[in-house]
Amino acid sequence: MSSERLCYWLLLLVARFSLSATIAAAGKVSALIVFGDSTVDAGNNNFISTIAKANFPPYGIDFDGGVATGRFSNGRLVTDFVSEALRLPSSVPAYLDRSYTIDQLAMGVSFASGGTGLDHLTAKLTSVIPLSQQLEYFKEYQERLKRAKGESVANKIITEALYIFSIGTNDFILNYLVLPLRPAQYTAPEYVAYLIGHADAAVRGAYDLGARKILFVGLAPFGCVPAARTLNRDEPGECNEEYNQLAIKFNAELQEAISKLNGDLAGAQVVYIDTYNMASGIVANPLDYGFENIEQGCCGTGLIETSVLCAMDQQLTCQDADKYMFFDSVHPSERTYSIVADQILKTALQVFM
Repeated sequence: MSSERLCYWLLLLVARFSLSATIAAAGKVSALIVFGDSTVDAGNNNFISTIAKANFPPYGIDFDGGVATGRFSNGRLVTDFVSEALRLPSSVPAYLDRSYTIDQLAMGVSFASGGTGLDHLTAKLTSVIPLSQQLEYFKEYQERLKRAKGESVANKIITEALYIFSIGTNDFILNYLVLPLRPAQYTAPEYVAYLIGHADAAVRGAYDLGARKILFVGLAPFGCVPAARTLNRDEPGECNEEYNQLAIKFNAELQEAISKLNGDLAGAQVVYIDTYNMASGIVANPLDYGFENIEQGCCGTGLIETSVLCAMDQQLTCQDADKYMFFDSVHPSERTYSIVADQILKTALQVFM
């Protein structure tokens, strides 16, 4: 066996051992509870009146049974992969989907809503569920859990659950960079601070309701999503670095806020998830990750289509979404989500194990 081949197998064994150790300790997490936007919406938007939906083909073409669940992807999301690795269900249910029983929701639930943001105005733009309402649903969920399981068991589930917040991109892409209202009120640094204030309040709100193990996902380089590349007037087809700088600024302030939260919230651990560098690594070296296309989405022309626009151009949808970093012009493919989930399991999640 060549030395290169031997090194490959040794690295593979180390990776498997690391993942096995994570899964072996997974019993410490009782459930996965999710707040956020389309990156973690398991289908809540299916049950509200909004144009921001993904419950039709080609979405879900690689989900179990080829079902369009309302996830803005060809398959599963980061939270689904994390849930499965924690020996919880392989997909996280949407809270508003009443086909799920409270026993099923007891192991994990998503309150997320595609199109929402930290800024309440962002949610209003497409009539989706604001973060404040997601926390209200969480309160309702707790009461249902207590009625079904008893207060002691319900409290144990809530305390030992892992909480994920994934939100913030829409505040820039759908709101600040498009509409004139917020830019008239806030400079870019002021708006970042405004959003961080809402992120801080949301974590404190979840803490007051019992959350103790919390992951907060930072912003990815959203200037590199296909739609941003398409609309980049200065350098068409290239990443919009002005947008990426906003993500970097937000992430830096989010990390400072998280540090303060860890000092203020007794018994809690809040962990920052660095998706910016994860995604930047893929953009810089796509072939290392098995991607052939990072500039276009799989659906339609891949340049601007998302949500209903993907459905209008189904005949143009790519044959193998695994070769694409993005499924539509904004949302990652299932394979990208799996790579991010793997990094979370190997790094940030170790804090709770």
